[in-house]
Amino acid sequence: MKPIVTACCLVLALLLAAPAAIAQPKQAFALRYNAYNYLTPRPDSDLGQNFGEIWSEADGWGVEAAYYNRISPRSFVVIPAKFGKASLIDGPDTLTDRTLATLDIMLQHMVFKHKAIINPFLQYGFGGLYNITDEEIDFNIPLGAGVNIRITNNLHLTAQTQYRPASNKRDGWHHGIGLQYFFGVDDTEDRDKDGTPDITDNCPDIPGLTSLMGCPDRDGDGIADQDDSCPDQPGVAIFMGCPDTDGDGIPDKDDDCPTEAGIAGFRGCPDTDGDGVADKNDRCPKEVGPVDNGGCPIRDRDKDGTPDDADLCPDNAGPVATKGCPDRDSDGIADKDDQCPDKAGTVAGKGCPDTDGDGIYDNEDRCPTSPGPASNRGCPEIKQEDKAKVELAIKNVQFNSAKATLLTSSYKVLDDIADIMNRYPDYDLRIEGHTDSQGDAGVNQKLSENRAKACFDYLITRGVSGTRMSHTGSGESKSKADNMNAAGRAQNRRVEFDLYLK
Repeated sequence: MKPIVTACCLVLALLLAAPAAIAQPKQAFALRYNAYNYLTPRPDSDLGQNFGEIWSEADGWGVEAAYYNRISPRSFVVIPAKFGKASLIDGPDTLTDRTLATLDIMLQHMVFKHKAIINPFLQYGFGGLYNITDEEIDFNIPLGAGVNIRITNNLHLTAQTQYRPASNKRDGWHHGIGLQYFFGVDDTEDRDKDGTPDITDNCPDIPGLTSLMGCPDRDGDGIADQDDSCPDQPGVAIFMGCPDTDGDGIPDKDDDCPTEAGIAGFRGCPDTDGDGVADKNDRCPKEVGPVDNGGCPIRDRDKDGTPDDADLCPDNAGPVATKGCPDRDSDGIADKDDQCPDKAGTVAGKGCPDTDGDGIYDNEDRCPTSPGPASNRGCPEIKQEDKAKVELAIKNVQFNSAKATLLTSSYKVLDDIADIMNRYPDYDLRIEGHTDSQGDAGVNQKLSENRAKACFDYLITRGVSGTRMSHTGSGESKSKADNMNAAGRAQNRRVEFDLYLK
């Protein structure tokens, strides 16, 4: 037994070291250890009835070497040869060991194809047994069943049982276990029907091209899909089947500018001026410039520190805050956009302040230093009592008859006008003299002018600036009442005072 175990171990080691087949093997070799039994009870047996005892004492063993040749995907022709010893009935209560050799030719049918892990089989055939001890030949019809268990693609554990009816009525059972090694390849099998035999087909389950060892090539670029990084785009072998449209040595899949030849440092994008800024990011792709200036050369005509291409006023120096435009009042609003360029203001006021805080910016405020409502354009409104004094002056300023000399009674009225003018510095005063129609019109015109001038001169003596006043005469041309009666003529002899905003 020990030599048999040693031999099996040696065969196992050699088979495990063998390379795996790439397709269904064509041939196989098996080595098994067999247990024999030729003492199956029969009615004509001369032995006693203690069959259990005979069974336990009568046994045999042997070794088997079998050659297999595949004739279909699941069928083999098998030629097994066995050698061993067995106890045969030699007479009543007599058992004698015999040395036996068998040689058979059989058909074996597997349930599954070679790749199955557990693969049962059936076998049958014709053979002969040679009793070496007695020099006798006996013919057998071996019938068997078994199973293969795959260890590797080439090496299987194999177990089988045979019943061997014999011509001399010495039927026997052979039970074997061992190893089966497959070798050789069926060079006609073509599982994917692409014309490339599995033995040379690198893609045996996917139809492909013979020129590509049976593998497909969807994009037709001569590179098998399994080796093609871009299997749906024709490419070149150097880039694993990926295209390089612009021919810059960078495959399109890694090229940010696949239609423009570029350099690897910019992922395939060009840098025409060589300034280290890729053209797609270069605001001046044909002029050398620093990266921090977007690839454009720095030009600054007005020397204000803001490059011309970012300077909204490239010929007039200004701060960076106003993009290179002047800002005289330093309010952060460029003069070109500042409606009050010499007074610091706010963005909301378009560069103008609201000096008097009345909510109306100085550029729209008629009285920027005196608060007033928007309805009066930012100027203070004249109080009703002051308006009444002005109306009263029209009636109460009196002169000597036919002269431009003020009566003393008029001083108080004109003093009130001067006070109003001083309290409303945003208003100016228009003084206009009038006469009735008595006398010469030319004389009347001159008289009206002189009377207006007399009022003007008096107000100057009371501190009212002459620049805030004007005087004129209209003679008898603007009568308010009928000159045919004394009452009407009295109304027409008057000096009118009109306060108005500048």
